[in-house]
Amino acid sequence: QVQLVESGGGLVQVGGSLRLSCVASGRPVVSLSMAWFRQAPGKEREFVSSVNWGTPTTDYADSVKGRYTMSRDSAGNTVFLEMNSLKSEDTAIYYCAAKVDGMTRASSDYRYWGQGTQVTVSS
Repeated sequence: QVQLVESGGGLVQVGGSLRLSCVASGRPVVSLSMAWFRQAPGKEREFVSSVNWGTPTTDYADSVKGRYTMSRDSAGNTVFLEMNSLKSEDTAIYYCAAKVDGMTRASSDYRYWGQGTQVTVSS
């Protein structure tokens, strides 16, 4: 079993920045690919970014590419999402997710989920 705990959400103005964190525990996390998804009110959950297990390979949704950066600490049990140049459409609950083996963009592939953290971007 894997437990994921997100933090770092909050209220920020358009153009501002936030840094989300997700701490994983419960099994060797280096074998896990990690991802961030988000869900805005009335919309489906969508892929934001991911980092592959064992390598620093990352993937980003087109909507956040160039503005968001996902990274992983050296121990592998914490991932970060640095969000810059935030827009009102980035407002959502952000979820951390994990899966064994390679990263994907499909939320259904991820077995483990955090409780989510609210990000609100105001204009």
